[in-house]
Amino acid sequence: MVYKKFAPRKKFCRFCASKENILDYKNVDMLKDFITDRGKIIARRITGNCAKHQRALTTEIKKARQMALLYYTATHSTDVRKKTT
Repeated sequence: MVYKKFAPRKKFCRFCASKENILDYKNVDMLKDFITDRGKIIARRITGNCAKHQRALTTEIKKARQMALLYYTATHSTDVRKKTT
């Protein structure tokens, strides 16, 4: 039997494809798409962003963290509860 190889979808930069998406630290819902649940910024090889927009995205995420719109780590969020006995 001959199996077809899995062809991954071509990744593309979301910001180059649509000029309506602008990077802004106040748009927290969009920035959360590029952060893991642990608070790490997702690499561009995974998200598909171009280098220019990945650098801009990183600075906007850091601005949002500084303004307390995003959490630095998961332990700072209210979703994660510490074990207390």
